[in-house]
Amino acid sequence: MASKTKTRGVRDAAQPFIDGEAEPHYLGHRDRLRERFLAGGAETLPDYELMELVLFAAIPRRDVKPLAKALLARFGGFAEVIAAPHERLLEIDGIGEGVVTQLKVIEAAALRLSRTRLLGRPALSSWAALLDYCAAAMARSPREEFRVLFLDRKNILVADEVQSAGTIDHTPVYPREIVKRALEHAASAVILVHNHPSGDPTPSRADIEMTRQIQDAAKPLGIAVHDHIVIGRNGHASFKSLGLL
Repeated sequence: MASKTKTRGVRDAAQPFIDGEAEPHYLGHRDRLRERFLAGGAETLPDYELMELVLFAAIPRRDVKPLAKALLARFGGFAEVIAAPHERLLEIDGIGEGVVTQLKVIEAAALRLSRTRLLGRPALSSWAALLDYCAAAMARSPREEFRVLFLDRKNILVADEVQSAGTIDHTPVYPREIVKRALEHAASAVILVHNHPSGDPTPSRADIEMTRQIQDAAKPLGIAVHDHIVIGRNGHASFKSLGLL
């Protein structure tokens, strides 16, 4: 007859506590932490406690404080943990697919909320929010990505698409495809956005030449290029502000 085993002393979810046996200390901690969050919001919690709240759903019967602190120590901050690549998260002892999925759901929800607040609004008058969204979506990516924001005649943001993703220092860009998508969206203007995984947002010669090619392809069809924004972990660069457009 096979013997029943327990993993690291963790009680099975269906196994009740014996009368007189103390419940694990982390159960009371979880309740108190949830109450503090509901009463005061995220601003009242340090990063490691907010990370604990995220981990509760993925790890229901374990003290997650050490794991929350390990994640923050490895990646440097709450946002960096949420945006960390799947394979790097799995390098942390105690992190499995369930935790990675939970973190990526939080990331996707945050980005969707940010994008929802932009879509249907004038992009040029929501510039700070637009930059925040682009930074959240792209600044921590380990690969270059090229994104296009499509605007109508009133500069209302009607669509946001990643056109291509490449390597750590290059992504292929096809001006004709960008113009084609602009026509399909009935867009009158575009804002180009791409990231530099190196962290330095300074435009390269290749960036400048590629932007000129997109302008040349778009102008005959009445599609304006309002700006090209380069996103880095250390900030952003605007072609328009730099006099490159």
